[in-house]
Amino acid sequence: MQPNRRLEVILNHINQNSPNQASMQLVSASVSSIVSKKSPDDIVIVCALRTPICKAKRGGFRDTHWTDLLTVALKGVVEKSGVPAKAIEDVQVGTVLAAGGGATEARMALFAAGYPDSTCLATTNRQCSSGLQAFVNIAGAIKSGQITVGVAAGVESMSQHGFQNGVGKLNDKLMKHQEAADCLIPMGVTSENVAEAFNISRQIQDEFAASSQTKAVKAQQSGLFKDEIIPVHTSVNTSEGEKQITVEEDDGVRSTTIADLSKLKTIFKKDGSTTAGNSSQVSDGAAAVLVMTRAEAVKRGLPILGKFVSSAVAGVPPNIMGVGPAYAIPSALEKAGLTVGDIDVFEINEAFASQAYYSINKLGIPLSKVNPLGGAIALGHPLGCTGARMIATLLHQLKRTNKRFGVVSMCIGTGMGMAAVFEAE
Repeated sequence: MQPNRRLEVILNHINQNSPNQASMQLVSASVSSIVSKKSPDDIVIVCALRTPICKAKRGGFRDTHWTDLLTVALKGVVEKSGVPAKAIEDVQVGTVLAAGGGATEARMALFAAGYPDSTCLATTNRQCSSGLQAFVNIAGAIKSGQITVGVAAGVESMSQHGFQNGVGKLNDKLMKHQEAADCLIPMGVTSENVAEAFNISRQIQDEFAASSQTKAVKAQQSGLFKDEIIPVHTSVNTSEGEKQITVEEDDGVRSTTIADLSKLKTIFKKDGSTTAGNSSQVSDGAAAVLVMTRAEAVKRGLPILGKFVSSAVAGVPPNIMGVGPAYAIPSALEKAGLTVGDIDVFEINEAFASQAYYSINKLGIPLSKVNPLGGAIALGHPLGCTGARMIATLLHQLKRTNKRFGVVSMCIGTGMGMAAVFEAE
């Protein structure tokens, strides 16, 4: 079967198995009235913080070990919330590139952050959604009664770990299966595939990227990230020796224009459309989210940032993995009894402008509702951190603007998408 015909068949199959708009509207009309009903068993977020995000190998965290970033995030939610570390029963950490899944070192970071040995920890890896998956794991443990209080975190140092760290030695037999082999297609090539398959021009991608940077610059200058960022005291190696610094803001944010972006060369395909300027930045960072039941938050007298409503994952062809949000978002909304029109803010990861724009356009999401403070093209995409970072950004933005519903979503390498729905308090 020819590649384009194969792609058409696969996408038709996905579309047939995705919730249609009519059914979603029916569900919304009949179910949305109970979304806002408060219950003692609700899964709520009482604190969501992150480190700044820094450019890999060039930014403020280029010489900082990933466990130091994780320690800062884990300690931050305890200190900010006032919840003692001994009350936290389990911690899930999303991370992608660390050796051995990062489990041993993450446990060590837990102790360095002042948590007792009674607090358990595991790492999880669903690639770019690992931080969100960590949150869903903790939420599920609370919902099932395994724990009452937990922390979902995400961390990545792309300064220290290359993409090969996350793959290891491969089984040659797998390469005989086309979709298995497609899992190894470089992410930038999958971006080119999406752009070509769905006619997303270089102009559209550069416009989208410039908008992300413009929004991030404005947000940073207005101090809109301060509620979610924990300053990090660290050091960098310079020609004059080790220098102590304090990193207080994202260092990948920059003013740019469509004209500037149009001058950049494509890097994944000759005469393609994906460039360094319309792709997410390779970055370092960490984030943590403190989660518990509503009953526990009330008992402790804690303010609630928001409530977890629903989540979903969706599989898509690996060679166009970037379309994942277009299928995960409708599934999560259907579970919540909501429609696209009910959502006030969408935090959609900008792995590449091509795939983010495709998902937004396919679902009919107004661009004014998407990444109002900029996205990964401007802020960066530290793989395991991103999902947890986006939860923090979303919840603080909903609170700041007195909005109600928000969605976090991202595409996932090897062909998936993930999405979660939150309601602000």
